[in-house]
Amino acid sequence: MPIHPSEQPHQARRMAESFGADAQSYDRARPGYPEALIARLAGGPDVLDVGCGTGIAARQLESAGRSVLGVEPDTRMADFARARGLRVETATFEAWQPNGRTFDTVIAAQSWHWVDPAVGAAKAADVLRPGGRLAIFGHVYEPPTEVAEPFAAAYRRAVPDSPFSAQPARRPVGLHQGLYEKFADQIRETARYEAPEQWRFDWERGYTRDQWLAFLPTTGGLTRLAPDRLAEILRPVGDAIDALGGSFTMPFTTLAVSAVRL
Repeated sequence: MPIHPSEQPHQARRMAESFGADAQSYDRARPGYPEALIARLAGGPDVLDVGCGTGIAARQLESAGRSVLGVEPDTRMADFARARGLRVETATFEAWQPNGRTFDTVIAAQSWHWVDPAVGAAKAADVLRPGGRLAIFGHVYEPPTEVAEPFAAAYRRAVPDSPFSAQPARRPVGLHQGLYEKFADQIRETARYEAPEQWRFDWERGYTRDQWLAFLPTTGGLTRLAPDRLAEILRPVGDAIDALGGSFTMPFTTLAVSAVRL
């Protein structure tokens, strides 16, 4: 999960709602979540998925026997998820009306940084049943230096004024852990949960050149680029992967913060 350079990412609505420009490609390119994480979300049957996107996490939970309701502000993402059989209501989490409904689990997969921190954890507590669980999670990915450095250099050339251009080519897991610590602090501030837990899942996935070049346009710094700018960035990345033999292994870390409602 790339960290948005804005101090208040929940206010960056154009960025937040840019991922649905090609919902089908997004759904095809984005990885799912470790089965060990899905298993740790075991509990009652009813799940609310905040910022469900195309339904990647929701489909995994439904396959595990859960009933999922998604809330998604981007109509394109919501329509795609509905077409795949997911129940989705189109709204930001802040504006969404539960109308008396409650849930055993509230999740946010790669989406909680888009939720107003003054609202999110408290509203999740409002819709969680006593003993229900809030779980916020997302991926950290660090491509090999041979892939990351050409990407960073090409991005700086193509989009020199972007706040993303100032970020290092590789961002250590610890930087992302700081974001999850902030989420944990927001949960504690409500005084409506047991002490938050932090989870970590390390795993790997192989990527071919084409697979990685399909993934990159779904990431925050690239979703709104014009085709010529995007091509200017992807070309040297593709060349770098070709130089590695056409594929590479990506180490992923999935971070989570979770808490049980009092």
